[in-house]
Amino acid sequence: MGRRARDWGVPFVGTPGRWNAITDVASVEVGHLTVDPTAEVPPERRHWVRTGVTVVLPRGRADLTPVFAGLHTLNGNGELTGAAWLAESGRLEGPVGLTNTQSVGVVRDAVGDWMHARDRPGERWALPVVGETWDGYLNDIWGHHVRPGHVERALEAARHAPIAEGSVGAGTGTVCFGFKGGIGTASREVAAPIPARVGVLVQANHGLRTQLTLGGAAVGRALASGEEPGPEHGSIVTVIATDAPLLPHQLARLARRGPLGLARGGAISGDGSGDFFLAFSTAPQAAGRESPLRSAEFLENDALDPLFTATIESIEEVVANALVAGTTTVGYRDHRVEGFPIERVVGEIRPARAGAEPTGF
Repeated sequence: MGRRARDWGVPFVGTPGRWNAITDVASVEVGHLTVDPTAEVPPERRHWVRTGVTVVLPRGRADLTPVFAGLHTLNGNGELTGAAWLAESGRLEGPVGLTNTQSVGVVRDAVGDWMHARDRPGERWALPVVGETWDGYLNDIWGHHVRPGHVERALEAARHAPIAEGSVGAGTGTVCFGFKGGIGTASREVAAPIPARVGVLVQANHGLRTQLTLGGAAVGRALASGEEPGPEHGSIVTVIATDAPLLPHQLARLARRGPLGLARGGAISGDGSGDFFLAFSTAPQAAGRESPLRSAEFLENDALDPLFTATIESIEEVVANALVAGTTTVGYRDHRVEGFPIERVVGEIRPARAGAEPTGF
């Protein structure tokens, strides 16, 4: 990973984990596949293909044991397959996939086939969880360039390691606050009531330039250079992992705190935005697996505030990381989206936080 938002001096609160990534939660693996245009695409249009797949595996590729999970939908202009059963059962049964809007079906089917090939004992069906954001400004989205083999390669590439951010995998063609967005990740250490970690990964494709707040400074107004804001047509999918022992309804509560982190960055969740939050726990789920009677260890509800705080802090930082990592990209029909001008922005943050008005750029 290159220099990230905090490396540039953007102020954040909280203590990040070793990698400041969702993979700071033990056992979580992440894999990316950025689509490389094939010979089927004419050479003069290969830069139109700006898309890919990102996968999150709660217990890694070697262990598809379900984990407790919860959901929150802030604005439902999007798709998250398998959401109904996840909300009903309180369990996530396999990987979480991320891709573009028109590739949800192929990714869902490919994840299901990959799970089936592992021959989970007694497993007769699968309802994979796959989320999406629309990357059609930079990507030839109706070209259906994501194929089953891409999904399998993303799954097999998943590792418990630092994560590539920005224009990679499912973030290859996304736009965030009018700049090149993409994949972002961050984490927080929690000391009490028990030692725990919270890690977050996003596919950031949301927000208007005028809305952006960074490090507490409303820098977007100066960056917009007088541009009139239009309707928001983006989305963001947020995956929250923790190793704290939480029940499904508590994980849903954690997911509901996600929008507070987005709001710190200026997001309003516009009518055209699909904003989904999925939280899961990698803690041992239950004892007594040989019996229909199960028992589980979990935190009291009044002990959740530090985890709520960690989630909010991580999500504020994770969007900034996606922005900073995004690079200027030319894509579909030669549309161009600039990378985020972090070097210019950091000089504006300090006086704004001290109470001065932004000077502009």
